Amino acid sequence: MLTTQQADMAVRPGLHSSSRQAYLLLRTIFTVAPILFGLDKFFNVLVDWTQYLAPLATDIIPVSPQLFMYGVGVVEILAGILVAVSPRIGSLVVAAWLAGIIVNLLILGDFYDVALRDFGLLVGALALNRLATAHHHEEV
Repeated sequence: MLTTQQADMAVRPGLHSSSRQAYLLLRTIFTVAPILFGLDKFFNVLVDWTQYLAPLATDIIPVSPQLFMYGVGVVEILAGILVAVSPRIGSLVVAAWLAGIIVNLLILGDFYDVALRDFGLLVGALALNRLATAHHHEEV
């Protein structure tokens, strides 16, 4: 016989659902991390971000590497906010952004380990998209 709590969870799983918990974890990290990394592009506290920029990027957009990173920071902050507001769309923007970062790192040729890590993050962003889509349908 089901307890009242078990019956309630069966009808509306809410936070007790493993997929809901995974969704909330991924949504939180893909909101917070891009915003924090984006802010750091202005302050270079974590690292000098220009070392990760392939010269081809500033050949295409002829600005200084630091100015380029300011633009990257703005995009990352906006992507994090978009994940918070609309995780189904924001997760795809973050995945596309990570794909661009991976291409940049592969062109640079010195940071294959970081490119592999970012590929894992890209897969996580796509997983967030799938979970956000599933949970959106449950909420509608």
